[in-house]
Amino acid sequence: MTQEEITAWALKNGWQMMGGNLSLTKPRAHKEAIVRLVLKATVANLEVKKPAGNKWEKIGGAPYGAIEADSEDGPPHGLGFESIPSFTMLMQANKDAQTFARFG
Repeated sequence: MTQEEITAWALKNGWQMMGGNLSLTKPRAHKEAIVRLVLKATVANLEVKKPAGNKWEKIGGAPYGAIEADSEDGPPHGLGFESIPSFTMLMQANKDAQTFARFG
């Protein structure tokens, strides 16, 4: 996948730009990012915010050429999404919150 394809997938699936990175927020505190995709020139990194402090921990990453789109529009393969418990629910909660904010 390219940087543009990852960005398009993320924005369509509840991610938002925060601090220059694609981010997912806490379900009840939609101004605080807890998962982010850091898209660099040649690689994409998946990071989670540690509970204590403002430190980010890289849990996955790959060059764009090694990242594959999911056949059913799920998370791209190769970035480490499977290592985040309840990732699908977090992404859906963010998508629902954006929809509610638009039409609420």
